[in-house]
Amino acid sequence: MSPEYPFDEAATARAVVDDVGTLVGWNEGARALLGWSPDEVVGRPAAELLTGRPPLLTGSRWDGTVTLRHRDGRTVPTWLLAHHSPSEDGRAGRWLVVTPLTGSDPAPADEPLAMAGLTQSPCAVAVYDEQLRLRRINDAMSEVIGLPEGRVRGLRLSEIGGRSQSAELERHMLQVLHSGRARDVETYLPAGGEDRARAWLARMAPVTDPAGRIRGVCLAAHDFTEHHRSRERLQLVNEASVRIGSTLDVTRTAQELAEVCVPALADFVSVDLLDPQDGEPPARFAPPVSLRRAAHHSVNPGSPEAVAKPGEAQDYPAGSPQADSLAAGRTIVGTVAGGGLDAWLAWDPARAARVREIGIHSTMSVPIRARGVTLGVAVLTRFRRPEPFSPDDVLLAEEVTTRAAVCIDNARRYSRERETALALQRSLLPRTLPRTAAVDAASRYLPAARAGVGGDWFDVIPLSGMRVAMVVGDVVGHGVQASATMGRLRTAVRTLADIDLAPDELLTHLDDLVVRLSEEAGGEGSPGEVGATCLYAVYDPVSRRCTLARAGHPPPVLLRPDGAPRRIELPAGPPLGVGGLPFESAELEVAEGSVLAFYTDGLVESRERDADAGHRMLGEALADAPGSLDETCDRILHTLLPPGGASDDVALLLARTRGLPASQVATWDIPADPSLVAPIRKQAVEQLSRWDLSDASFTTELVVSELVTNAIRYGSRPIRLRLIHDATTLICEVSDHSHTAPHLRRAKTWDEGGRGLLLVAQLTQRWGSRHTAEGKTIWAELALIEEE
Repeated sequence: MSPEYPFDEAATARAVVDDVGTLVGWNEGARALLGWSPDEVVGRPAAELLTGRPPLLTGSRWDGTVTLRHRDGRTVPTWLLAHHSPSEDGRAGRWLVVTPLTGSDPAPADEPLAMAGLTQSPCAVAVYDEQLRLRRINDAMSEVIGLPEGRVRGLRLSEIGGRSQSAELERHMLQVLHSGRARDVETYLPAGGEDRARAWLARMAPVTDPAGRIRGVCLAAHDFTEHHRSRERLQLVNEASVRIGSTLDVTRTAQELAEVCVPALADFVSVDLLDPQDGEPPARFAPPVSLRRAAHHSVNPGSPEAVAKPGEAQDYPAGSPQADSLAAGRTIVGTVAGGGLDAWLAWDPARAARVREIGIHSTMSVPIRARGVTLGVAVLTRFRRPEPFSPDDVLLAEEVTTRAAVCIDNARRYSRERETALALQRSLLPRTLPRTAAVDAASRYLPAARAGVGGDWFDVIPLSGMRVAMVVGDVVGHGVQASATMGRLRTAVRTLADIDLAPDELLTHLDDLVVRLSEEAGGEGSPGEVGATCLYAVYDPVSRRCTLARAGHPPPVLLRPDGAPRRIELPAGPPLGVGGLPFESAELEVAEGSVLAFYTDGLVESRERDADAGHRMLGEALADAPGSLDETCDRILHTLLPPGGASDDVALLLARTRGLPASQVATWDIPADPSLVAPIRKQAVEQLSRWDLSDASFTTELVVSELVTNAIRYGSRPIRLRLIHDATTLICEVSDHSHTAPHLRRAKTWDEGGRGLLLVAQLTQRWGSRHTAEGKTIWAELALIEEE
């Protein structure tokens, strides 16, 4: 012995017996008791040391009196205490058998340790000596241990308890013995022969003699199981309020409910939900009830108890926990032993086999209800925990499920609104981009992963003269309102683009519209919250020049065929809805084959990086992408967006520019002389012949004659005629320096004129006028390929 280890191993007779009854351990105390040395008995059957029939060791602990054989031939009646220690590989394990050598000796009545017994105290008290061997216990402690004092006196705590928790308490007692300071320890041990552990507060204090010397340790045990369980229930409710509803995803919320309840409340939990309906679910349920498995969770990896797979729908008949609970509208507890599950298991052989295989003995089905609506049912199952569900367990399960039900209902409402907004958003966005002679285009739209659908949009709009407009915008906010506002703005942009406004003028008109929408949204006396950003660009394949203007929107990125990507420097302009501030346009020359990238801020901005890093990554992804624009879009999204999706909506539009060769454009300056209209018609017909477009000569001659004549008669010099063609379209344009635009009208019977533009409208695919810095241009398009 030493101060650090004061235990006298020889004071207790101790033997270890394996699962087949062979002695595998024998200490000095056992040798002192029976005279056999370890070499003489280890490896031999333990029954050889007994007289009479060996006792049947069952349960986790056994005690009783047996007659042992001494080495000298005499018999020794002895009381034994045996603890079962299961092995880690799941086999039967070993038995630790102990008996005190001096346990029956009475303690002197005047000994200080004996006086500290407090046998009449209602608190369970035990007194251990300097070797931490039991000297006295009171009646309350004897009841806790389940053995009388005379049987266990002289044993160590680890020998009495036979569990790892007992050894841990003994180490704390040793520290009290050395330090002289009291200590409180919480532990969990069964009382007496119980299988279920209780919660104990072990209060340890040194015992001193009149001289102040430490003579032992006093251990007082307080059973605070009910308080501990109440604390666990409160902790579970708090944990449920934190863990359940972390997202607005129905499946994830159901999974969180199952995970919170395992293993704190059940060994297996399944959550089955009603499929969403157009109206509210019925107030009463008549079996069979169709439910879809939303989630399940088990103490066993892989949830082998589950019969249904996540997402699988099943019909539950009368007698099943799910159907009975929904029909009754309350929690129902059933046990296999009580016969409450017989009808269901007889109907479902697969579940009956699983119940027998796993050892399920109790179920508790709790309806999931929120805001007066039934959403589904949660079924809690026990098979590892031996006790059935108690009334307190029912209250706790209902509290947790009620909290989860509100989160599931919120997730369903959010999902329904998100799907509605997404359907509206996609219906308002272009389903396909038009094929134009000016650009090849590809696009992507991704709603926000968590915030919901927003108001991002993009468009490609064909303009006169083979030109094309490209627009991308972002409405402030999310949800159906943002999608509806986006639809109104996109329609307004198309309308304003149809009259061929310059980019800065178009944004000015769009700003006025957003101001009016904001006033309408705000009502009387308060401004609304409607706002947006926008970028509008017009590209001309003839001049290969692009005019752009932006309203608080990120600038586009340009990738030239032989250069590195760069952001186009544009005047920022105020966001739409500010009102009263000007917008400025910028013009640049764009080489044929260049790629213009238009996007919303959700692509480049995130919590993980700033906008500059996002722009740099966009440029790198754009430069490293393959030739296909669709593949480039996918690469950009894969590079810039996190795996779980962006926190904001993302709209991306890529356009590869084309150039129209000079050989497909013909231009003439027209003198202001009506007599020269016939030679001009002839030159136009000859040009069509050189282009192998003679089939369109008749119609073109009539259109050229009418437009040139009107320009000479009503316009201002200089006057210019331009013919442009591609594979499908022939365009005739007449420009002059007058800002007066013609109007189509129907001539009366007695009118001598007024039928020219009506004739042009009938002969061409479409026609119109656009204002320029110098005047106006009247144009008409002829289809070279007849539509089928």
